[in-house]
Amino acid sequence: MAASMASQAAARGLRTATSKHVLLDKLKGSWLTPRRWLNLQEYQSKKLMQDSGVAVQRFYVANTASDALDAAKRLNANEIVLKAQILAGGRGKGVFDSGLKGGVHLTKDPAVVGDLASKMLGFNLRTKQTSEEGVKVKTVMVAEALDISRETYFAILMDRSYNGPVMVGSPQGGVDIEEVAASNPELIFKEVIDIFEGVRDDQALRMAANLGFKGALQRQAADQIKRLYDLFLKVDATQVEVNPFGETPEGQVVCFDAKINFDDNAEFRQKDVFAMDDMSESDPIETEAAKWGLKYIGMDGNIACFVNGAGLAMATCDIIDLHGGKPANFLDLGGGVQERQVYEAFKLLSADSKVEAILVNIFGGIVNCAIIANGITKACRELELKVPLVVRLEGTNVHEAKRILTESGLPITAAENLDDAAVKAVAAIKK
Repeated sequence: MAASMASQAAARGLRTATSKHVLLDKLKGSWLTPRRWLNLQEYQSKKLMQDSGVAVQRFYVANTASDALDAAKRLNANEIVLKAQILAGGRGKGVFDSGLKGGVHLTKDPAVVGDLASKMLGFNLRTKQTSEEGVKVKTVMVAEALDISRETYFAILMDRSYNGPVMVGSPQGGVDIEEVAASNPELIFKEVIDIFEGVRDDQALRMAANLGFKGALQRQAADQIKRLYDLFLKVDATQVEVNPFGETPEGQVVCFDAKINFDDNAEFRQKDVFAMDDMSESDPIETEAAKWGLKYIGMDGNIACFVNGAGLAMATCDIIDLHGGKPANFLDLGGGVQERQVYEAFKLLSADSKVEAILVNIFGGIVNCAIIANGITKACRELELKVPLVVRLEGTNVHEAKRILTESGLPITAAENLDDAAVKAVAAIKK
C-alpha cells in the first residue's frame, strides 16, 4: 500500500499542470482525465473564443485602477463584474492582503470599479487553492454582467474509446458534471464527432434540444456548438468545456465560463497560443526544468529521483518507499537528452535543501547512457555535489557509461538494478 501511495502522488504530480477537472464517461463507466500543460487566464480563453465567433460577455482587461475605471465606463453596461485574474480557483471567496474580500465583485456603478481594482492590483489574493501567501494579482477583467435564466453544460473532448472528439452535454449546468453523471446519468448526452465530417447540423440541433433549448434558441445554441468545435480544431484543443453554457432573459445563448485544454504536442504549430502561457503561478523549479525540456514534480521526501520516463519514475518512487525511504521529487529527462540537460537537472536537484541523496535510474533505449554518464561527471565536478549519489544505468552504450563513471574517480555508488539502487540510496541517508 505504501508503495502504491508514492506512485499515486507522482501521478497526481504529472497532472498538476493539467486541468484537474475530470469527466465521467457515462457509457463506459470510466474516468477520463484530460491533461493540461498550458495555463491560460480567464480573459485569454475568452479572447480565443471571441475570435472564433463564440458568444461571450463583452469585456476589457486592465493592469491599473485607472484603466479599469475607463473600461467600466466604455462598457456602458447595466451591471459590471470585476474579476481578479489568477489561475487558482475559489476567487469569489478569496481574501486580499489589502483587506478586500472577494476576487469577484458585481456593481451597477462604474465609478466604484477603479476603487475596487486599486485594492486588487498589486495585492496578493489568497483562496482555498493558493498557498498561504496567496497570488499577486497583476491583471483584472472588467466585463458586462449578464443575467442567466437557465444554465446548461457543454464540452467537446478527445475520447480514446471513440478514437476522436466527442460532444458531452447536460441540461443541468452550473454544477460539477461529475455529480450530475453520478446522480442523474440520464441527463448526460453524448454525440460522437466524425473527424472527417465535423459536427453535422442534425447533431448540433439534437444536442441543443437535449440541453433544453427551444425554438429560436435551439438554432442559436446549435450555431454556438458548431463554432466551439471550430475553435477546438483551430487551437489543437484536447477539451473545450463551457459551464455554464447558458441563456439570458433577453434570449441570448452565451458561453459564460470556459476551460480550454491544449495538446502540448501541438506547440510547434500553436506558437501564438503557447506564447500566452502564464507561468507566474507555477512552481519556479518546474518552470526552470521546463526551460530545459525536463519534467519536474516536487514531493515531500529526501531522496531525489533522476529518471527517464514517467512510468520508470513512478516505479522508482514506489521502490524507494518500499525500502523505507521517501522520494523528494522525480525529474524526468525524457528522450533525446543532451549533456547540458543532465547538468541542469543536477543543478535543480542539488539546489533543493530537502535532498539528502540522489538516485539516478536510467534505462537507455533512445537515451545514450554514455551521454548521461558524461553529464553526471561534469555536474558532480562543477557543482561540487555534497550528497550521496547512486547510479543505475542500463541499455544503450551502458558499458561505455560505466567505464566513464568508474574512471572519473568521483564518489559515485553504482547499482546493478533498481532494487539495489533503492536499497543503497536509502542506506546512504541512514549512515
